[in-house]
Amino acid sequence: MTLLATVRGWRRRRRIDLLIGVTVAGFVAAAAWPPHPQDPAYHEFADRRVLAHVPYALNVLSNVGFLLAGAWAFVRTARSPLVGWERGAAWIFAAGLVLTGLGSAWYHWAPSNATLVWDRLPLSALFPTVLAVAIGDRVSRAAGGALLPPLVVGAVASVLYWQRYDDLRPYALAQFLPMLLIPLMLVLFPARRPTAPLIWGVVIYAVGKVAELSDGRIFAPGGVVSGHTIKHLLAATAAVLIVRWLVSPPPGAAR
Repeated sequence: MTLLATVRGWRRRRRIDLLIGVTVAGFVAAAAWPPHPQDPAYHEFADRRVLAHVPYALNVLSNVGFLLAGAWAFVRTARSPLVGWERGAAWIFAAGLVLTGLGSAWYHWAPSNATLVWDRLPLSALFPTVLAVAIGDRVSRAAGGALLPPLVVGAVASVLYWQRYDDLRPYALAQFLPMLLIPLMLVLFPARRPTAPLIWGVVIYAVGKVAELSDGRIFAPGGVVSGHTIKHLLAATAAVLIVRWLVSPPPGAAR
């Protein structure tokens, strides 16, 4: 083994150690954070207009974006040359988008903790799916395949834990840890898939989260559209870009 290969191997191990360290720190922070119940104010959306007997109409109807993105994802996955666990990940993401559209529409029709669980259950599977594929693309294909099932099951279980104990810590960890690890991998490891769709998807989704947090401030000036509705539309757009990344097989991947 040449000195250059040794140095590269050492650097790669240090980068993997950094990912592991961030993951461990996330679990420690979640454990140290006091139990965090769902804030009832979460359900108080700015736009409460009723259109054609549909309550919270734009928040409900804007979920069509997820349904369209999911249907398109099914078509792209069916036509993709992906096989094995990566093809399975693409199917999971497509199904998650469709079910998120249905679950989110149901929740926004009658916002409460009881309906919110149907929004969060399918949504929770999307983030770990992208994380597993990113690991397979950037770090190790075998590791991505091995981690996909426990990541998805763990994220779904975090929603069930919140429903049972009204404690959002595991759910927050399952949602936000991938949002830290994926950008880190984009910086630290070379890509095999085309990277631009994933980067733009992450950026657009982040902008959507900002709009969600500014729900009332966006709606107040003209009363036209709320931040939460904008978040739905941006998240669906981000999903389309991420699907483009998911269904692009990395060069040289085993078939």
